[in-house]
Amino acid sequence: MKASLAELEAVAAVARHGGFRAAARELGMSSSALSHAIAALEERLAVRLFNRTTRSVSLTAAGEQLVADVSPALATIGHALEQAGAQSSLPTGTLRLNMSPGAARILLAPVLLEYSRRYPTIGLEIVAENALVDITGRGFDAGVRLAEAVPPDMVAVPIVPMLRSRVVGSAGYFATRPPPRVPADLLQHRCIRFRMPGGRLYRWEFERHGESLLIDAPGSLTLDATDLMVEAAVEGAGLAYLGELSVAPHIAAGRLVPVLEDWSPPYPGLSLYFPHRRLMPARLRALIDLIREKAGAGTGAEKAARHDP
Repeated sequence: MKASLAELEAVAAVARHGGFRAAARELGMSSSALSHAIAALEERLAVRLFNRTTRSVSLTAAGEQLVADVSPALATIGHALEQAGAQSSLPTGTLRLNMSPGAARILLAPVLLEYSRRYPTIGLEIVAENALVDITGRGFDAGVRLAEAVPPDMVAVPIVPMLRSRVVGSAGYFATRPPPRVPADLLQHRCIRFRMPGGRLYRWEFERHGESLLIDAPGSLTLDATDLMVEAAVEGAGLAYLGELSVAPHIAAGRLVPVLEDWSPPYPGLSLYFPHRRLMPARLRALIDLIREKAGAGTGAEKAARHDP
């Protein structure tokens, strides 16, 4: 009675994670496909390997014995494959990344285009969208998001350590009114308000020297898309409160002027994230090495996200 290497890897992954969802992410397959594969193996072996309930998955005695017996062999095979892969002079294939539009703008020149220049044998596909997606289910190698949005079961590699939100307005807007000095001054300004996905209006958050404030920004214009808010602010429609990734290029070009800078503390920035894999694709390892190289040099993406007037 035979079991394939993939089936044994699947059993070991479910045992490691104590469930099908996280194991499926590691293996790059859907939870239902993994569950069916395990069930088919159990049927062929005529033995149950896992006890399943609505809340947990645990090894049976037979499952514990199987995992104990095959784990050393799987580790040896994995090491052998890693060594074989290391002999390749250039990584190949297609690297698929999912990220927010703001992250794509920040990373394009210093990281992504440099990656393409260094590794011409790799296809690079970037999908930029605001929605946080299941990167494994959608077939992406990795994603790029704010650190706080990275799922807890993913491996994260910091790209831009810190970011902040910034209040901005155009030079034309400030030509006829003084810039706010403290958050309360916003009540005398036109503000571009943001409607959150759940329907609630976002309240502007500020902090300085341990003092925190929430401001219901006044204004007649309410939008639900970051790019529209940026465009409206550039056109002089009012002040906008937006993440640094969205406004940094416009501040650098002089199209937007930041205010209330001392009331906008930093927060954890961008991270590359991906599911844990026993064998990491060489194309993804090459990107991680480039990110760490840029971080060590103190150039590239981190500087791009910190343009000040």
